[in-house]
Amino acid sequence: MMSDPFFQPVSGFDLPRYAGVPTFMRLPHVPLEDERLGQVDVGLIGVPWDSGTTNRPGPRHGPRQLRDMSTMMRAENGATGIRPFEAMNCADLGDVPPNPADIQESMARITAFYNRVLAAGIRPLTAGGDHLTSLPVLRALAAKEPLGMVHFDSHTDLFHSYFGGTMYTHGTPFRRAVEERLLDPKRVVQIGIRGTTYDREDRDFADSVGIRVIPIEEFHARGVEDVMAEAREIVGTAPTYVSYDIDFVDPAFAPGTGTPEIGGPNSFQALQVVRSLKGCNIVGADLVEVSPPFDASGGTAYLGATLLFELLCVMAG
Repeated sequence: MMSDPFFQPVSGFDLPRYAGVPTFMRLPHVPLEDERLGQVDVGLIGVPWDSGTTNRPGPRHGPRQLRDMSTMMRAENGATGIRPFEAMNCADLGDVPPNPADIQESMARITAFYNRVLAAGIRPLTAGGDHLTSLPVLRALAAKEPLGMVHFDSHTDLFHSYFGGTMYTHGTPFRRAVEERLLDPKRVVQIGIRGTTYDREDRDFADSVGIRVIPIEEFHARGVEDVMAEAREIVGTAPTYVSYDIDFVDPAFAPGTGTPEIGGPNSFQALQVVRSLKGCNIVGADLVEVSPPFDASGGTAYLGATLLFELLCVMAG
């Protein structure tokens, strides 16, 4: 069934991909004040904010470059045959306006923005931003009940605090989300964890609350199909959030990120894990930590834009 023609992306046959104002996947821009907001099924949202970054900054510039690279997306998924823009009305809802000098105010702004999106009956697909972005988004999405989560990353982001008590960084969002009962830890699976560590505090916390952590060694030994079958079993059919840190992917394929870790999946496996989410009850998703200042070729953002399209296809499926 064809969705409303208004919500169809501009075709590269009609306007060259390097021309026009870039929106996510060349979709129409529908601000929250627009009279068509209530007709949108899935809204793509930028969160240009990286105040939780503890090392290499830059993901605040991610949404803008992801928009530019996403003009390469076409109407149909060549592997799955899904045509998401015909299955549902999709639109670019614009950016959340953060306060780059105030973490708490920025999180409040993000949650307020998403509350309006949810009130309109829209499922959000987010382009960050650093990984702290996920916490204020979850505060909106999980206001009524805790969610399950499939989390692709090289880090757990489950630390208690940084620098002697700083509670809100891109290394702490899911610790806070469990404490705030936004996530049901027994329905959370983290895939791809690797790299050197400060200590085992985050892994000990995961074990204590029942979060399933699949380190990269296990991922490579078992393969995508087997690991993702377990992930689907863990989250079940209840409402689930998907959070995808681009540093899940090996830096040979995605160098433009704040905290790269070697030994990760290749770019094809990066797509496969998303396609394997088919059947999950996805109420929202994000793609975070694309950092254009460390992405000289633009390849990381192109991979990120492609992953956003794959997530959109799973949400349409």
